[in-house]
Amino acid sequence: MNYNIIIPTLNEEKFLPKLLGQISDNKLKDKYKYKIIISDGGSTDNTVNIAVNAGCCVIQNEKKPFQTIGQGRNLGAKNIDSDYLIFFNADVILDHPETFFDEVESILKTEVYVAVGGHVKIYPEEEILVDKLFHGFYNLYFTILIFFGLGMARGECLIIKREIFEKLNGFNEKLVAGEDFDLIRRAKKIGKVIYSKNLLVYESPRRFRKYGYMKISLKWFLNSVSILINNKSISHSWEEVR
Repeated sequence: MNYNIIIPTLNEEKFLPKLLGQISDNKLKDKYKYKIIISDGGSTDNTVNIAVNAGCCVIQNEKKPFQTIGQGRNLGAKNIDSDYLIFFNADVILDHPETFFDEVESILKTEVYVAVGGHVKIYPEEEILVDKLFHGFYNLYFTILIFFGLGMARGECLIIKREIFEKLNGFNEKLVAGEDFDLIRRAKKIGKVIYSKNLLVYESPRRFRKYGYMKISLKWFLNSVSILINNKSISHSWEEVR
């Protein structure tokens, strides 16, 4: 079993080193048989140099900046031959890398699941009560969606069989938001999808701090409903928050 870890980036010099510092160790990569692919959407900061110095395979978008994160993820997933794809956002860190990959292999070795969603929390050192309440609620909500067959996994941590990903033609690049929800919803029609509390990642609270949880919750809800009904997201742009 082998993996490609795909991380879309755009001016992530502040956060990317945290994740790469955890997963770019050669012994770890050899043990769990994975490669790291950085799919860069036109960074003007030091992101690309950081990725190259960490030994990552860097794919740069030559034509124009990505209009959607789905484009970045799909570009990173082109022409690969791994068994599974692991998608991370650039601002996540793992609770413990070896424990994480041990759990991935434990889940996937049965070959029952076509996709797996991870458990997301806020960086421990920045977490406040509202973060705990929000993520606690949504992690439960995602579990319920999986149970009822709607499917859910956040792009912060999403694992999918390569052959399933290719069969689905990857992420819907027209969706500005909710592309992760849409991919898992479609994957659920082909095979079993689970949400694992043991695959824990921490994300930056940057977007929640800027927009607030109420506004983000409303957008998530409206985007998911719009995708289910019209196969479109209501969001027309996704602002860069750094």
